[in-house]
Amino acid sequence: MNAHGALLAPFTTKKQLADTAFVHLDGCLHASFRTKNFASALELVNRVGEVAEQMNHHPDLRLGYGTVSLILTSHDVGGVTARDVALAARVQQIADSLGATARHQQPARYDIAIDCADADAVRPFWRVGLGYTEVAGDDGIELVDPRGLAPKVWFQHMEIARTDRNRIHLDVYVPSDDAEGRVAAMLLCGGVLLTDEHAPDWWVLADVEGNELCVCTAAF
Repeated sequence: MNAHGALLAPFTTKKQLADTAFVHLDGCLHASFRTKNFASALELVNRVGEVAEQMNHHPDLRLGYGTVSLILTSHDVGGVTARDVALAARVQQIADSLGATARHQQPARYDIAIDCADADAVRPFWRVGLGYTEVAGDDGIELVDPRGLAPKVWFQHMEIARTDRNRIHLDVYVPSDDAEGRVAAMLLCGGVLLTDEHAPDWWVLADVEGNELCVCTAAF
């Protein structure tokens, strides 16, 4: 694998992205910009498109009135590479030249985890009910929204049925720099820390009635 195809971890890209609007999360670089109006947002998109064509490396873009959001990733290797960092730098240069400003909206990813004894038995019910499709994931076969909008659903195997806790919980993935602050804020809201033995990869918390939410980070 050449240097441009080597996967980069968030601690590697943090310094490189320090002067940009981009944040590394879950195998992607995320950024959002605010412009004066729709025409200026469209100009930013067109300029980024020209550079992407030149570099033969293309971002996912979302255009709104006075807003442009981008996601950069190297699909061929499944994560962030030097190609994405280089494109992020060019995008930032274009945004600066057009007077676009960063929108401070930190990215996040949300998953739904279902505890079960037999994932193969329960998965079809959820797939059909949600209108999802099956994909191979880190935790076995997972369900994803084919539109790419709603949270992923994954199935956590349990040997013995749990009766003392809910068997469906949420996972939220946030940038590493935000995780401890998110946990602290949840505790101030009355949350209970169930375990931090896996931190900084994930913390398990619950509300006052025992409903669980895991705050997670991602390696790439």
